[in-house]
Amino acid sequence: MDLDLTTDQRSLAEGARSFLSAQCPPSRVRAAWDDGAGLDRGLWAQLAEVGFLGAAVPERFGGLGLGDLEVAVLLEEAGRAALPLPLAETALAALTLDDRGSDAQRERWLPAIASGAAVATVALPGRPLVACGADADLLILAAPDGLHAVERGCWTSVAQPAFDRSRRLSSVTADTGPDTLLPGAGPVRRLLDRAAVANAALLLGVASHLVDVTVGYVGQRHQFGRPVGSFQAVKHRLADAHVAVQMARPSVRVAAHLLATDDPEATAAAAVAAVAASDAGRAANEHALQCHGGIGFTWEHDLHLWLKRGKALELACGTPAAHRARLATTLFDRPTTDHHVRTTT
Repeated sequence: MDLDLTTDQRSLAEGARSFLSAQCPPSRVRAAWDDGAGLDRGLWAQLAEVGFLGAAVPERFGGLGLGDLEVAVLLEEAGRAALPLPLAETALAALTLDDRGSDAQRERWLPAIASGAAVATVALPGRPLVACGADADLLILAAPDGLHAVERGCWTSVAQPAFDRSRRLSSVTADTGPDTLLPGAGPVRRLLDRAAVANAALLLGVASHLVDVTVGYVGQRHQFGRPVGSFQAVKHRLADAHVAVQMARPSVRVAAHLLATDDPEATAAAAVAAVAASDAGRAANEHALQCHGGIGFTWEHDLHLWLKRGKALELACGTPAAHRARLATTLFDRPTTDHHVRTTT
């Protein structure tokens, strides 16, 4: 595939970056950390107005009708801004409903998602905590019998401590049945792959911001009459982080493209993207903190908003070790091919 973005995809990235830098400054992210702070409905309405909430919603339901790659491009910019809203979860819900939902479920939820009337989140198997579970109107829940679309009022949410308080994590207990089941055929694995790629895109944006803001900081701070950024040790740290981010980006875009085309290699690609983004996020996190020196540890400096978001995202959809194990299983535990059978019998 061609890894270069199209003109429309670049315009989406540029528009999202411009919008989020203006409408979601660090002060807005910091406000989401306040005790008792709920979902920022004003910013949510603005995201709906510019079409970002409906990015993954088909045009016939009022959305933009974009695919997984465009969603990944958008989420990278959301990560860059540390957007304190469940944009990724809502996009995952829209994609899942479009794939697996009944006509009635699509008619009920997709227009509401695109307009901003509905907030959605997802509960993944093996992940006990849900982002913004107390604020959501729709929960896409992976259960042993399949995927369910559960409406507000049919689940209970209990707030849980969160490393990044702007994500507002909770445990949920939902009432499911035949009426909530998504009838479309397909494995739950697809939702897990999409969640891994969406999370990787967010983490890529966080890491990009950390590198950029640190480059700016070390260029302005002086020691011994010279910019800190001129010291070789600082250059090496930032170069390592920059290279890690640039190397991770193609893996995220390839995985998103393969998901959009329903390619059988999508699961392996999603695992690669998750590992690459986690490695890039960890490198950017460590080097940004070290290069900022003592000020990087302070609550007053905005750096901690991105440091903690990055650390939270590293584990949100599984550890890098778990993704490496899944990749190994995908690559080496495949069913025997017909050719192999013929040559060994």
